[in-house]
Amino acid sequence: MPMADPISKALILLSIVASLLLCSHASSSSDVPFIVAHKKASLNRLKSGAERVSVSIDIYNQGSSTAYDISLADDTWPSDLFSIISGSTSKSWERLDAGGILSHTFELEAKTKGVFSGQPAVIKFRIPTKSALQEAFSTPILPLDILADRPPEKKLEWAKRLLAKYGSLFSVISIMVLFVYLVATPSKSGAKGSKKKR
Repeated sequence: MPMADPISKALILLSIVASLLLCSHASSSSDVPFIVAHKKASLNRLKSGAERVSVSIDIYNQGSSTAYDISLADDTWPSDLFSIISGSTSKSWERLDAGGILSHTFELEAKTKGVFSGQPAVIKFRIPTKSALQEAFSTPILPLDILADRPPEKKLEWAKRLLAKYGSLFSVISIMVLFVYLVATPSKSGAKGSKKKR
């Protein structure tokens, strides 16, 4: 009887694995697009003191069929806080093939100071087997600290950053230069000895 317990556990585990394999096979054989979108935003402080936000959205089709009539809308930037400098917050494409990627960028200028958390962009698309438009959402962006007060950079901060970044490379090059110098330069005792022999 003690042997029956491990055998039944193994049978249950085997049936779970088999059902998972069947489900994954069924989902992989279904011929549908699978849209994934990644939204990024970065801040750029101008010399005038204004700050611009560069936004890029990449849309991937990780499914096994083409998506049609793709439209992107990123209406999460209120007009009282941001003005559009270049591009637009919406875009449309005819199709996105399986394994393909679409990219869209635009630039905004911030009007007020503060922390802004943007919501995901909305992507709508059509698949031939369904009459209703399908919807997908991009990743949200990290909070942006717009027009934040930044402490003045100290004089040696740049040197510390360079040393932290390239310190090991500098030490290796210094050792190699010193080694080449020692090998290439004749020693003084050797030079004196050759003069005495003459």
